[in-house]
Amino acid sequence: MASTLILSVQEGSISFGEKVIFDEFSFNIHSGDKISLVGKNGSGKSTLMNLITGDRDLDTGKRWVLQGTTIGYMQQDVQPIAGQTVYDFVFEQLMKDGVEEENRYKVDMVIQPLDLKPDDRMDMLSGGQLRRAALARALVEEPDILLLDEPTNHLDLEIIEWLEQFLQRYSGALLCVSHDKAFLANISNKIFWLDRAKMRVAPKGFAHFDEWSTMLLEQEERELQNRQKLLDIEVEWGSRGVKARQKRNQRRLGMMQDERAKLKRDKSAYRQMMRRLEVGEMEIDSVGSKLVAEFVKTDKKFTDDKGREKIVLNKFSMRFQKGDRIGILGKNGSGKTTFLRMLVGEMKPDMGKVKLARGMEFSYFDQKRRDLKPDDTVKHVLCPQGGEYLKVMDKTRHVIGYLRDFLFDATMVDQRVSTLSGGQKNRLLLAKVLASPKGLLILDEPTNDLDMDTLDMLEEILAAYTGTLIVVSHDRDFLDQTVSKILAFEGDGRVHGYIGGYTDYIEARKRRRADEDDEDDFLSFREAKKPKPQNNTPAAEQANDAPKVYKKLTYKLQYELDNLPAKIEGFQKEIESLERILDDAELYARDRGAFDTASKRLVQARGDLESAELRWLELEEMKVSSAN
Repeated sequence: MASTLILSVQEGSISFGEKVIFDEFSFNIHSGDKISLVGKNGSGKSTLMNLITGDRDLDTGKRWVLQGTTIGYMQQDVQPIAGQTVYDFVFEQLMKDGVEEENRYKVDMVIQPLDLKPDDRMDMLSGGQLRRAALARALVEEPDILLLDEPTNHLDLEIIEWLEQFLQRYSGALLCVSHDKAFLANISNKIFWLDRAKMRVAPKGFAHFDEWSTMLLEQEERELQNRQKLLDIEVEWGSRGVKARQKRNQRRLGMMQDERAKLKRDKSAYRQMMRRLEVGEMEIDSVGSKLVAEFVKTDKKFTDDKGREKIVLNKFSMRFQKGDRIGILGKNGSGKTTFLRMLVGEMKPDMGKVKLARGMEFSYFDQKRRDLKPDDTVKHVLCPQGGEYLKVMDKTRHVIGYLRDFLFDATMVDQRVSTLSGGQKNRLLLAKVLASPKGLLILDEPTNDLDMDTLDMLEEILAAYTGTLIVVSHDRDFLDQTVSKILAFEGDGRVHGYIGGYTDYIEARKRRRADEDDEDDFLSFREAKKPKPQNNTPAAEQANDAPKVYKKLTYKLQYELDNLPAKIEGFQKEIESLERILDDAELYARDRGAFDTASKRLVQARGDLESAELRWLELEEMKVSSAN
């Protein structure tokens, strides 16, 4: 059955001064549409949303809305009222007598999954919590058309997955702007693409956007080439001379000149559309050792304002090697930023050690953008020593040209940081950090408030980066494109490591949880069948004498087992090499320092070999036991 048309715009145009935002564009929204709104920064996405809500009028054209249709818009800037609770804010538009029980049900359905507490005060919430409250309010209103602008910003992955499921079941129409490609692919069945003042519509979800947009652009390129050929014919005709008295020829010559000017404009617009930052391989500051940083039996915990203890790290140990590309994910408040601050030395562990390799320098993108001073100009951020040039990947670039790579207009070079939007501040800080990144590049939520073009550019830059990358993000597609290892902060000091990107992490996590469920069932069965103690032997002693029951190896343990033989072989070769060095009878007299170093390392290597062999035997025993 055909869905109901609930909103339509026909031959609409909007301009700001001489800048044309939309030029005779048309679109329809039907009940049940789940629309991805896509477009470059400044293409008019916010203007389109204001047009749909009725807050912006068309200059020309017609807007029609089915009578009784309600339209809801997620608030971007929430101004909290002192003393107002989350519950009162979320249900402010729905307060009616006799619906308290229904509203309480919606609390459980929406507020709880968004990790909000109904009785918390709005003026005490963080920026991320305020955004989640605004999202909750938009969802509970259940409008016929729901408009969402970057709803996944500041949400952790579990909440994003919940939101996807909620929106897939949502009965009304939905129009969403987001840089999260995986999110759009999972919720949408239609695309609105704002491109050079026009609206392009695809009856497919965002998962098909790349294929569809490439087809359209290739078709446009062919049309431009054909127009160029026709123009070349006209130019050749015009070069023969035109008799002034023949008005028909004069008209043809004028049409040729008009087409030449129009083709030039269209080609320029097409080139601008296809423009991409050319990224060369990034040179980084090198250090001799492959070890970049190390956490050694690190503990970290906090006590909240209610006296509750919160564990971030518990005996955490890990080495970061040169060239590692590590993605960090977890719930908000699970300790990801604390982890980064300990890594760069801004915070000390309660116990254990955190060490950076000697001489190792790092570049740090801080999601709170503390390095940006409100009174600094855009140019001063990139050129703090003055002048108009800066070093970018060992090349000298003019500041305006470099800013254009990050979608800044030349007129913004003297603007103060305080006047920029959140997305502009993010792009500016990325431009500063990525101009000449150090050997360790740390990015804390770099994708928040970015549009898709900047996100694509960021992925290209990181693909060319050859140093050690550590990135915190909740953008699943971004993690798949940029990292090869995942550290998942799962709360209460639990941190699990996985090989691969986000998709690999999800598969491995499913296997690990399935193994844990199987083990729980197996142990319960063993408990039911366990014989009662006899011969007056204490039960505790019998339990200690019982053989250990091992579960099937987890992905992490299997990976460790698979790699231990190579590690053991490496220790064996190192020991043989050290023994050959120490066989030199004259080494002590010739170079006592080398003798001492080799002797100490030989002792350590033998210990490492013994530990690795014991670990291999332990894992093999576990594997055999699980097979039985």
